[in-house]
Formats: sequence, structure tokens, C-alpha cells
Amino acid sequence: MQVPIEIPCPRCQGTKIVRNGKKSNGPQNYRCKDCGRQFIDDHEKTYRGCLSGIAALIRIALVRGAGIRDTAAILQISVNKVLKTLVTSVYTLQPKQTHYDTLEIDEFWTYVGKKKTKKWLIYAYHRESGEIVAYVWGKRDLKTARKLRKRLKRLGITYGRIATDDWDSFLTAFSEDNRLTGKAYTVGIEGNNCRLRHRIRRAFRRTCCFSKKLSNHRKAFSMAFFYINYGFV
Repeated sequence: MQVPIEIPCPRCQGTKIVRNGKKSNGPQNYRCKDCGRQFIDDHEKTYRGCLSGIAALIRIALVRGAGIRDTAAILQISVNKVLKTLVTSVYTLQPKQTHYDTLEIDEFWTYVGKKKTKKWLIYAYHRESGEIVAYVWGKRDLKTARKLRKRLKRLGITYGRIATDDWDSFLTAFSEDNRLTGKAYTVGIEGNNCRLRHRIRRAFRRTCCFSKKLSNHRKAFSMAFFYINYGFV
């Protein structure tokens, strides 16, 4: 008599599961008849990095202030597994609104490899919703500030006012817009800068955790921005 297999599919949560041979190292392999996914039951796995749901835990750790090695140690998985999850991540921001009354603009510095290699982030923030609307990477210059304004226009959004500090590049890049100038108008984005430095380990003020590759650095920020705006589903 066949015994029904009571193991849900990790992809579609289907219950039409059949045995599908064994892995070369011994564990039983299963296949979902609904979606075709092949998998091994969690309790039979010898490496925690293969557990269903581990990638979601890695992402949460990385956007809640844990570094690559801290995440690996806490979840008892390899550093390579954590890096792979970061490197293969793809997150894109889409504005939640078509019009914003006021957008705050500010710059945020980090570094890659060594502190002399500064990487500047310039981004737009909506204080009322706590949303990071758009961002660009570059040098701390007029070219990057203009790049952000072009990015906002390409997104097809409109805004009533732009709030910045009195940095000359901001005043020039957004000269055609209705501006609010001064630190009193950028309290929201300054607070968000503090939040970013708590969310992303490599952005902490004092830490031995830093990016060695610019691509990984940008991936870490993209993941954190997506989490701040939408959370992880």
C-alpha cells in the first residue's frame, strides 16, 4: 500500500508530491506534479544553505544592519551563500505616486575598498510617506545632481517643490524648479540618512565591514531601498 507524502511544495505549496529518485549523496528527491519543482525535504538536508526560505532570511539580515559574515554566522551557512544571494538580487524602485508636493534632495557618502575611494549617492526623498523616490551614483558634483533631476523626469513624476541645502550644485541643477533652500527644509532626508546608516552595515560610521566591489556595494543599497519602500513579500 502506498503511503501519501505530506510534504508541501516549496514553490507553489502544492500537495501532489511524488518521489523522484535519490540524490547522489543519498537524500530522497521529490517532484511536485503541479509545478514540476524538484526538491529535498528540509529535514533530510545536510547543508542549511539549501533550506527553503533561507534566502529570505539572508535578505532580511542584510537590510537590518548585519554584515555578510555576521549573517553567515547567525544563520550557520557559508559566506559564499550570503554573497550569492546579494549578487544575484535585482531590485528596482518605481514611484508610488505620480505627483509629490515636496521632494527633499541630499547627498550621502560611502566608500569602496578604502575611505579615500568615496562613492556618492544623491537621492530624492518624500518625507510624508518615507519613500525613496529616485537615486543616482556618481561624484559629488554638478553632473551627478543634474543626473538625478533627469532621472526624476524620466520616471514621469511631477513635484511642486524641491527642498535642498545651499550646496551650489543643487541650486544650479534645480534652478528651474520651485525651491526651498536650507537645512530647515531637509530634516526628513537627514533623518533618513541616519536610517540608512543603521540599515546597511557597510554604511555604518564606524565599522570594519566595507565593500570591496562597487557592484556589490550598489546591490546592498538597492536591496535596502526596496525594503524601506515596500518591504519584502
